[in-house]
Amino acid sequence: MLNYDVIIVGSGAGGVFMAYEFTKINKNIKVCIIDRGGPIGKRICPIDGKKITSCIHCKTCSIMNGFGGAGGMSDGKYNITNNFGGDLYTHTGKELAIELMEYVDKVNLEMGGGDAKLYSTVTSDIKAEALKYDLHLLDAKVRHLGTDRNRQILQNIYDYVKESVDIHFYEEVSSIEKNDGRFSVETDKDTYTASQVVIAAGRSGSKWISGICEKFGIETKSNRVDIGVRVEIPAAVFEHITSKVYESKIVYRTKKYGDLVRTFCMNPYGEVVNENTNGIITVNGHSYSDPKYHTENTNFALLVSNTFSEPFKDSNLYGESIARLSNMLGGGVLVQRFGDLVAGRRTNDHRFSQCFLTPTLKATPGDLSLVIPKRQLDDIIEMIYALDKIAPGMANDDTLLYGVEVKFYNSKILVDENLETSVKGLYVIGDGSGVTHSLSQASASGVYVARLISDLY
Repeated sequence: MLNYDVIIVGSGAGGVFMAYEFTKINKNIKVCIIDRGGPIGKRICPIDGKKITSCIHCKTCSIMNGFGGAGGMSDGKYNITNNFGGDLYTHTGKELAIELMEYVDKVNLEMGGGDAKLYSTVTSDIKAEALKYDLHLLDAKVRHLGTDRNRQILQNIYDYVKESVDIHFYEEVSSIEKNDGRFSVETDKDTYTASQVVIAAGRSGSKWISGICEKFGIETKSNRVDIGVRVEIPAAVFEHITSKVYESKIVYRTKKYGDLVRTFCMNPYGEVVNENTNGIITVNGHSYSDPKYHTENTNFALLVSNTFSEPFKDSNLYGESIARLSNMLGGGVLVQRFGDLVAGRRTNDHRFSQCFLTPTLKATPGDLSLVIPKRQLDDIIEMIYALDKIAPGMANDDTLLYGVEVKFYNSKILVDENLETSVKGLYVIGDGSGVTHSLSQASASGVYVARLISDLY
């Protein structure tokens, strides 16, 4: 049995920056992290797109688990804003939330971010142009680190904290108990005790977190699920936008249904990649800071938000069902030409081979209308035609749509202004809390709670 002052379950963005902040404050607080994944340097997905083209269901998914969490294998976009990416400001206040995100940005630069450019939508003329067509560009500052530089930053943070914080990799937490004011955390390898436990398990730990909340009687509220596609176009189509704002969060309310559709995770000169969430293969995107890894394409998600009312509560199950259907039909990710979709026909191998756009992900040509519900698909088509007005070429026949892209959100856990649950000493931070939905806000939540706990010692 190992005894600590603080146990952090999970080393995603929240856990990483919590460990960093404890190390910097240095009050001799005994801290450990437990994670089912491995160090950032050992997080390698075996899918290479050549010999292995589909998920082989590793015991621990390197894309989702390990030091840095799901964000560790992302392209490292840190949006500094309260307008999207979570509701951290409802607990900290708006000014402090921005200060915390700017602090995270400073740390990233010091840890290897170097000359990573900071973009802003605030003064962009793109915003005014978009409004002409009822497209709303949300205000934000964004620092794009790139997939390659993001990994190096995480490695540098790991090297900084590893002497002060014990990190137990490849261990899975099976239970958390509380007796006589102390927590007991059981893993498949050992037992740990602490007076404070911080759950930072991220999106991949959503079902496990729900079980912990149910056990302790912690109130949760069902969240939304976003369903859509990843669009791939020639980089030139969006270059006039990405060169100025890089990450353009554009929201549109469809005329047909009044639903909200948004762009998400834009990757100029990037590549489309597979993502594994609890054994379900979905799609995502990467982009790199090093020009030698640039492609000729830009990709981004188009997502339709879905929030359910009574009696249905499990929004994630709804998203999983649609993604599983895609996996069933395509053996993984499906891809369809936009021209084929609007013509009501399947993209077959012949039509796909005639495409002027070179795809960056090997996917199965198919028919997304057999997978995505009509309402969401109508929303996506309407959004593409709207975007074509500010980025001519968006609605070309050879625009590629990969599906399904699903953004799962953890149930929102009832926490107080300190992100502490109704169980004294048990905190939930990062995307696992349902409070944050982004790298910047998840990281900021870790810094915030580390400072609060440090004040107790």
